[in-house]
Amino acid sequence: MNSINPIADLPMGFGMALAQDYNSMQYFASLSPDEQRAIIDQTHSINSRDEMQLFVQSITNQQHDL
Repeated sequence: MNSINPIADLPMGFGMALAQDYNSMQYFASLSPDEQRAIIDQTHSINSRDEMQLFVQSITNQQHDL
């Protein structure tokens, strides 16, 4: 199990979108490293800022598959 380094491992667009959504940021921070990794892995297929913002909003709505 690899631990997540928040600075090195977060894709820039994901980190920026999280910073703009306090609830999602708090939820993401509360997850286990494996759950965080699963979410980060999903971000690699996101191609636009708008998609990333929608994805980040969905984190607190539990609309992602871990």
